[in-house]
Amino acid sequence: MGNALVIAEHVDGALKKATRNVISFTKQLCERKGIAYDIVVVGKDIGAIAEEAAKFGAENVFTIDGDAWAHYLAQPYTNSLGDLAAETEADYIITSAGTFGKDCMPRVACQLVAGLVADCTGLAGDDEVLFKRPMYAGNIIATVRAHTDPVAITVRTTEFDAAEPGDGASPIKAVDADPGTSQVRFVSMEATKSERPELTDAEVVVSGGRGLKDGARFYEVMEPLADKLGAAIGASRAAVDSWEEVPNDLQVGQTGKVVAPNLYVAVAISGAIQHLAGMKASKTIVAINTNGDEPIFQVADYGLVADAFKAVPELVEKL
Repeated sequence: MGNALVIAEHVDGALKKATRNVISFTKQLCERKGIAYDIVVVGKDIGAIAEEAAKFGAENVFTIDGDAWAHYLAQPYTNSLGDLAAETEADYIITSAGTFGKDCMPRVACQLVAGLVADCTGLAGDDEVLFKRPMYAGNIIATVRAHTDPVAITVRTTEFDAAEPGDGASPIKAVDADPGTSQVRFVSMEATKSERPELTDAEVVVSGGRGLKDGARFYEVMEPLADKLGAAIGASRAAVDSWEEVPNDLQVGQTGKVVAPNLYVAVAISGAIQHLAGMKASKTIVAINTNGDEPIFQVADYGLVADAFKAVPELVEKL
C-alpha cells in the first residue's frame, strides 16, 4: 500500500486531542509523499471511537477490538500493531510522543526493524523528506534522515494544530489480530480523578514554582486562579521535588509534560531551561515573579514583577 498508519489514542470513549494533532502532522507528510493514510483504533468496545476517527479523511479505519486489548499492555499492543503495519505495508507508523508513544513505538519499531524518529516537530528537505526534532531541551533542532523502510514516528503534538473532522466517513474494517502470548496481565489501575482539564489538552494552564514556599501555599495561591480561568494546574520540577503535596504528574518541562495552551501563566517560576522546554510553545505566556531578571521574562508576552501572594489574589478578584 505504501500508506501512513496513525495509531489513535482514546480515553473515556473518545479520541484524545493528541490524535487530532498527529493527524495534522500525518496529512502534511502524506501531501509531501503523495500517499494516503489509515487510522487504527485498539481497545475493547471501540465502535463509537472508530466512527469518530472515520470523520478525519483516512483511507481506512482499522479496529483491533477484544478483551486482550481492553487495557494497554505493551506486548499484545506491539504484536498486533506491528502485524497490521506489516500487512498493510505502511511506510510510516505514527502516534503522539506521549506516555503511550514512548512506551509502545520503540517496541513496534523493533518488531518491524524500523528506524524511530522520536519527538518529531516538523518536516524539512526538498527532494527527500527529512524530520525535525529537538535536542538539548529544545536549544537545538536536529534535522534527521530515516534510512529504513518503514519508519516509526512519535510526534510532539504541541507543534501542530488539531485536525477538524469532515463530513465524509472512512470505511471501518475489523482486523483479526493476534495479541500473541504475554507474560504480564492487567491487575488494576489507580487513576487520579480531577474536575480540571487534562494538563496536556488544556486551553489554559497555570503553573506554580518553588517561590510559593510550600505545598499548602502552592494550592492556596494556584487553585483560585485555576478555578477562575477554568485552567489545568501545572508545576515546575523544583516545586514537585520540594513538596510531597505536589505530585509529579503536574510537572511541566523537559522531564515532565510538554504543553502548548492558548494561555500559560507562570507563577513564582524562575524559568530554568528545562521548564521552558515544556511550555515555550504556548500561544500567550504570562509571568509573575518578584525578580524581573529571571529567564521566564525572556519568553513571556506579559510580565509582572510582583509578590505572587499579593498579586494573584488581586488578579483573581479582578477576573
